[in-house]
Formats: sequence, structure tokens, C-alpha cells
Amino acid sequence: MSSSNNTNKTNVPEAKEAMNRFKMEVANEIGVPLSEGYNGNLTSYQNGSVGGYMVKKMIEKQEKEMSNK
Repeated sequence: MSSSNNTNKTNVPEAKEAMNRFKMEVANEIGVPLSEGYNGNLTSYQNGSVGGYMVKKMIEKQEKEMSNK
């Protein structure tokens, strides 16, 4: 797979740094030893748990915002 087929892109480029900070915050919160750069030492389960928890937190935030309108 070439890098041009990479689907792991931020839709809003300005949000990339904030998403990276959020990812690191979530990893720390759930005890996954994520580091900047390559994380090939982590299991699929560990990496997936970070992404899954990020989605969960984003959905919770959106639901909260929607209920306050």
C-alpha cells in the first residue's frame, strides 16, 4: 500500500495537532504506552482501544452538546 492510499488523514488539517494531543491524552487515560512516532511494539488491541475510546469520548461530547440546545 502506498502512502497515497493512506486513509488515516485528518479531514480538517488545522485540527491535526489537537487530534494528536487528544490521542495521547486518551492513551494515557487508559494505560496504553503510546509514544510519538512509530508504535509497532503495541498490539492491535492496544491501538484499537485508543481509537475506540477516542470515538466514544467524541460521541459523548457531541450528545452532550446536542442535549444543551
